[in-house]
Amino acid sequence: MSDTQQRERLPNWRRSEVVCFDLGGVEYRSQVSRFADGRLAEIFLDGGKVGSSAQIAAHDAAVAASLALQHGCEVKTLRHALLKLANGKGAGPVGVLLDEIEELGGK
Repeated sequence: MSDTQQRERLPNWRRSEVVCFDLGGVEYRSQVSRFADGRLAEIFLDGGKVGSSAQIAAHDAAVAASLALQHGCEVKTLRHALLKLANGKGAGPVGVLLDEIEELGGK
């Protein structure tokens, strides 16, 4: 089976931003990269004790989100699809990160 949307790849060397945040007492650190036009393209996310369920889930969710972005998924679509708290903010680490990026004025 082939992909319907071609993956847009990033150059091997690219500029990144670091965003750190706390979620439920766990400190998360992310590295965010963008396409040349400024669109969000890739996120790396690490948090919790190495090898813990929180660390593994955050890493895997960030990889899945990055692949979605590189296959044409818009950030607003991704944010909308993720679990939210009653106040409308992201409930999980990827959602919180995307909220943080939005608040910082990112696409």
